[in-house]
Amino acid sequence: MLLINTDNSGIPNQFGYDNHKAMPLVRFWLYSVAFLILVMILVGGATRLTDSGLSITEWRPLLGALPPLDHASWLEAFDKYKLIPEYQQINSGMTLDEFKNIYWWEWGHRFLGRFIGLFFLIPMLWFWFRGALDKTIKPKLVVLFILGGIQGAIGWWMVTSGLVDRVDVSQYRLATHLVFACVIFTAIVWVARGYRTSDKIPKIFSAEMYFPHVCGILILVLVQIFLGGLVAGLDAGLSYNTWPLMDGDVLPSGLLDLSPAWINVFENELTVQFNHRIVAYLLAVWVVIYAISVLRDEYADKADMYAWAMLGAVTLQVGLGISTLILVVPFHLALLHQAGAVLLLFLAALHLRDLKDASRIS
Repeated sequence: MLLINTDNSGIPNQFGYDNHKAMPLVRFWLYSVAFLILVMILVGGATRLTDSGLSITEWRPLLGALPPLDHASWLEAFDKYKLIPEYQQINSGMTLDEFKNIYWWEWGHRFLGRFIGLFFLIPMLWFWFRGALDKTIKPKLVVLFILGGIQGAIGWWMVTSGLVDRVDVSQYRLATHLVFACVIFTAIVWVARGYRTSDKIPKIFSAEMYFPHVCGILILVLVQIFLGGLVAGLDAGLSYNTWPLMDGDVLPSGLLDLSPAWINVFENELTVQFNHRIVAYLLAVWVVIYAISVLRDEYADKADMYAWAMLGAVTLQVGLGISTLILVVPFHLALLHQAGAVLLLFLAALHLRDLKDASRIS
């Protein structure tokens, strides 16, 4: 029995395809898109770390795919950059070669976004018109493609925040852009993992009991990624570089210095980093407790594999986070820390999908 319905019930169409046999290929394509989104997130992180995000001051979805191709075009792009506050207040006196260094990071980030859009759209249309897709997955793919377009608009909305009155982008918009990318990543993994027949679903007898726990882990990872975006947006990782104490205390003073009090969560560098630490501790404890409960459950079956994987991932991520902080955000370590967050999100999404599907067929 299939977990999903099919258009042709496994009967080959005029192109020689049937839904059952095409499922592995469709899943591979979707996982490849998810991998490209991971790369996109890391390139975005590098763009932030190198302060490159405002180097391209226009949004041209089609014509912007081409970088400057001659010296005159480079000078034109550089002149446009000179008009914004970041250049005037931070980078005044920058040479053309130095501008090219930051330009290529931002251009690469945008180009990769365009490439992912085509990498998603063209295979989707190919699978669709050759009858290789189940009817239940088609609307999901359309929604995923629309979400990708929205993400591009959010990216430009983020950039515009730094073109007039600021010397960098808004931390609110940066965190939103980052989290939305992770939501799309999670959605693609969810759809890919669920696109299979019921005989491919691992048996997890305690699936219904574990589902809310893993759902909580996944949500908390997204919250932590949002907080990480705020840290990046405020450059909050460049200060208070001690651990386990922060500014010499377990509970540092100054957490509520700004008024109104709620604004400290988003604009006080001390509070933003403190919250990022606290949620990291909470997430680590949650994963440890979950892993212990699963590993002690003789009926958990395949869930123990995920328990070990998430336990390893969260341990690695905590180590990367502490190292990144103490060493004052070195480039490659910061990117590894960002990748670790997406790895934990990937494992939680896979596990949650398996629990959902297992509970439906049990």
